[in-house]
Amino acid sequence: MVVNMEWGNFWSSHLPRTPYDLSLDDETQNRNDQGFEKMISGMYLGEIARLVLHRMAQESDVFGDAAVYTPFLAAIREDDSTDLSEVRRILQEHLKIPDAPLKTRRLIVKVCDIVTRRAARLAAAGIAGILKKLGRDGSGAAMSGGGGRGTRGQPRRTAVAIEGGLYQGYPVFREYLDEAMLEILGEEVARSVTLRVTEDGSGVGAALLAAVHSSNRQQQGAKSSFFLPPRLFRFSVEQELEQPVPEGEA
Repeated sequence: MVVNMEWGNFWSSHLPRTPYDLSLDDETQNRNDQGFEKMISGMYLGEIARLVLHRMAQESDVFGDAAVYTPFLAAIREDDSTDLSEVRRILQEHLKIPDAPLKTRRLIVKVCDIVTRRAARLAAAGIAGILKKLGRDGSGAAMSGGGGRGTRGQPRRTAVAIEGGLYQGYPVFREYLDEAMLEILGEEVARSVTLRVTEDGSGVGAALLAAVHSSNRQQQGAKSSFFLPPRLFRFSVEQELEQPVPEGEA
């Protein structure tokens, strides 16, 4: 079974939508659409950070009269120099903000960090929700035909295939995603979930997984499931990962 999880348009009243999310949505051509994607996708994170900083500029003189437009969220957040020299360079060369004091640069890094952490934690919650549907979140609830434990009572392994530059090129995002997965699932279940980078499109991936599934059914009579969330994340509960996690494996 192959299921394309078009979660970009997922919406729930429990999602922490802020005035900045509403402002971003108003600016887009697909207003009131793809709400979840606009909160977690690399296409939008820089704009969310810009909206926060722009409001701060309007309410104080921390940035003078400049509006902060930043597609450089990852580079700003990952500047670990003592004087935040990379942040200063980005502000001067790309955002035309000269001589921003260190206190201001630290504030900008903090905003970028908050936006990044929120996106990663929301993405982790989405992954955990699908694992719960599969019965692989440790809760014991499984959908029909599923099962979260192997023959020896240990968690079955699940592979999550992830595509997109945000996960591949932004180590801090990956760190926060892993951190949230561990917090939500607990250590035992989290170590049974493997996050993998993939560069093929979701359509190609779905076709390949369907072919593997068909072959497995013909050869072994096996029953397997594949979950393919769009673009940023794609699930694949892969046949070769169906064995339980060995004891003591990190």
